Amino acid sequence: MKHRTIRGTVQYTSKKPERMDQERGREYFSITKQNDGVRVLQAHCEIDDEPNVVRDVVVAMNPDASPIDCSVRLSVGDKYEGTGWFRFAKHYVECESHNQRDGRITQKIDIDEPVKWLQAHPIVGDALLMRIYDLSQGPGKTFFPDLMLTSPDHRGATGPLLFKTGFGIRYVGEEKITVKAGSFTARHFQVVDTAGNLPEEHPPYNLWCTADDDYLLLKAGAEGYMQTHYELVEYSIIEGGL
Repeated sequence: MKHRTIRGTVQYTSKKPERMDQERGREYFSITKQNDGVRVLQAHCEIDDEPNVVRDVVVAMNPDASPIDCSVRLSVGDKYEGTGWFRFAKHYVECESHNQRDGRITQKIDIDEPVKWLQAHPIVGDALLMRIYDLSQGPGKTFFPDLMLTSPDHRGATGPLLFKTGFGIRYVGEEKITVKAGSFTARHFQVVDTAGNLPEEHPPYNLWCTADDDYLLLKAGAEGYMQTHYELVEYSIIEGGL
């Protein structure tokens, strides 16, 4: 078998009292695992809240989730905001982009060791991020100091450009959960320790993904001022190749 693809849809809703469970966006994605272990994520993301955001992302990842390359195209308020291309080498990372605020940008950042993760802001990507946590240590917390973002904005609504950051991942444990796409055994994670690493501290963020090698997002939620909820509503698995 040459490759395997998961396709699906994530629904974005609000948990604010005045908008409880109202749809506020959606994400259509595919994750293809190649025979060499490389994963390629494609995601079309729509946030309806004003100013609305439309983002298209393609990112390739090594088997350990470290990034290989990525492209991002972004519209905000139904207008072009920016487009960018990212490449990750052994000793440096580079970006060629253009955005409304800064115009044409060329970035090259030297690194001492490979970047463990690039967050390009698809919600399904948040679940794949959890691959960098070492499950053999059991429930607990690990801080990762050298990660990259394509935008430091919580909605990913700026740039795109390279932004260096760090944060912690806490593994809570396995749970049985039911979402619109079905019932699953899930791994429960939390993103923590964002203070001082972003222009604005990210609200508490909980995430559940499948308890297997797919790390498929099942549901997630941000607290604080965001009060947002994300849930897998449908998916399919396609076996490809001969």
